[in-house]
Amino acid sequence: MLDVESHVKPGMRIGWSQEHPSTRQDHGKGREVGIEVGGILGLVILIADIWAIVNIFGSSASVGSKVLWIVIVLVLPVIGLILWWLMGPRSR
Repeated sequence: MLDVESHVKPGMRIGWSQEHPSTRQDHGKGREVGIEVGGILGLVILIADIWAIVNIFGSSASVGSKVLWIVIVLVLPVIGLILWWLMGPRSR
């Protein structure tokens, strides 16, 4: 039987790869850019949705219509925002 403990030195990592993530050539930079762009886009969509909800509250539509549009914008943030912009109730 193989005695693994006798072959492992202190500080030695056990696994399929001895490569540490910080030793990779790309250092994960490609993923950071994607996260930053996605985060900025997500923030823009969030701000636009909040703006749409505030405008829906201020519209002259009925309460039922306001609730329906707010649910649409919350459940489908991008599509709901586009639909509201095209067909939704306008401010007073």
